[in-house]
Amino acid sequence: MSQDSKLSRRELLMAGAGAAWLGAGAFSKALGASARAPKKILYFTKSSGFQHSVIARKDDALSHSEKILSEIGKAHGFEVVASKDGRLFEPDKIGEWDGFVFCTTGDLTTPGTDKNPPLSAEGEKAFYEAIRKGKGFVGMHCAADTFGHFKPRDKSGEDAYIRMIGGEFVSHGPQQVATMEVVDPKFPGMADGFGKSSSFKINDEWYALKNHPEDLRVILVQKTEGMKSGPRNEYDRPDYPATWARKFGDGRVFYTSMGHREDVWTNPNYQSLLLGALAWSTGLADADLTPNIKEVTPDYKKLTR
Repeated sequence: MSQDSKLSRRELLMAGAGAAWLGAGAFSKALGASARAPKKILYFTKSSGFQHSVIARKDDALSHSEKILSEIGKAHGFEVVASKDGRLFEPDKIGEWDGFVFCTTGDLTTPGTDKNPPLSAEGEKAFYEAIRKGKGFVGMHCAADTFGHFKPRDKSGEDAYIRMIGGEFVSHGPQQVATMEVVDPKFPGMADGFGKSSSFKINDEWYALKNHPEDLRVILVQKTEGMKSGPRNEYDRPDYPATWARKFGDGRVFYTSMGHREDVWTNPNYQSLLLGALAWSTGLADADLTPNIKEVTPDYKKLTR
C-alpha cells in the first residue's frame, strides 16, 4: 500500500465505527480519504454450479449484485470490476488486483453452468498465493459452495480453498426469517449497521456450514432454534458461525453466509457490512482478530443436536 493510500490512525479508528450505504458517517468519510489511490477489486461471479439470481446477467448487463457493489464501491474509494472470466487469475494478471470478492459456485476450473472461461490450474494456484502474500478476500453466501466442495481432497482430507475461506457448505433449507446474533459489533461496517443491536432478524437462504478452523474471529452467529430445515435437517444442530474474519498467511479473509436474496443486497446494513469487509480486507481498516469461535459457538463442530 502506498503512503498516500493509507488511512491515518485516527481514520482507521473512525473506520471501525461503520456506516450505512452512501452515508455521511465517519466510516464513509474515512474510506473517502483513500479515493486518491482507489483499491482495485475483482468481483468474481462465475457460476460453474447453480447460478444465483443476484449474479445472473441479462443481455450482458451487470447483474443485481454487480451493480450494487460497483456503485457503493465507487462511492467509497474502491474500483470494483465485475467479471465471470477466470482468465483474470492467470499469474501475469492477478497482480492487478488489491482484493477479490467471490459470489461463485462449483469447481471454477471448469466452464460449468455459465460456460464462461474457467480458472486454469495455474490461475487457481496463483489466487491462493496472492491471498497468502497479502491480497484481500471477501466471500458471500455461495462462495462457500465453491472449489473444495466439488474437488478431491488431499491425503489429509483437506482442500486449499476450504483452508483459505474458513468453512465449507453442507446444504441449505428453505428461505426464511432467521436470527443472527452479533458477537463482534466493532468489526468495520457493523456499528452503524447490523451491530446496532445484539441480534437481528432477516430473510435469506441460510447455508449450513462445517469444517471451521479454530482461528476464526466470528462476527455473526446463526441461531438455529426454531429454524425450519429441509430434507437434510440442516439446522437441527447447535448455533454455528455465519460471518467471520481470519488471516490466511499475510492475507485478510472475510466471509458472510448472507447474500442470496435481492432484498438483502439492497439492505443498507448489508451494504455497510460489505464496505467494512472491503476496507478491512484491503488494509484500510483494522479489526480485532482474536479467535472467539470456541467461546461464541462452543458446539460448532456438532452437525446434529
